[in-house]
Amino acid sequence: MKFSLVATILVVLAVAHGSEARSLVRREVQAEVDRITQLLRDMSTSVTMATQDMVEKMKALEMTNTAQTYMEDSQAKIQPLVEQVQSEAAKLQEQVKPLISNIEERVRPLTDDFNAQFLTDNLQNQVKPLTNMMEKFLQQVMEQSKALLSPQ
Repeated sequence: MKFSLVATILVVLAVAHGSEARSLVRREVQAEVDRITQLLRDMSTSVTMATQDMVEKMKALEMTNTAQTYMEDSQAKIQPLVEQVQSEAAKLQEQVKPLISNIEERVRPLTDDFNAQFLTDNLQNQVKPLTNMMEKFLQQVMEQSKALLSPQ
């Protein structure tokens, strides 16, 4: 690419020099050389920036590919461990089931007793206000009955 650029510049200079050499004065030649020099600098800067941009994009792509490869390798390494842990967890669960059943059988009478006591206490708490109200009512009826029977 650099060779093509240099060759193009030389051809441009040769054509410019050949066709305008007779009509230009020394001052105009210097201005033309300065213009061509500036054009070459601009082209060089443009090529340099494009090259740097391309290199940065290639590095980014390489990093992405590296990260992807790392993730795939890590997953490949971890997958057997995950499967082993799942297998061991299933075995452990099967081994613990009888123990859990045994504990449930031993705890069930306690919870049943607790539930029965709770229901009894709950029923007493609900019935107590009703019995208190009935006692007061009956007490009032007795007092009124006594009051009616006393004057006779």
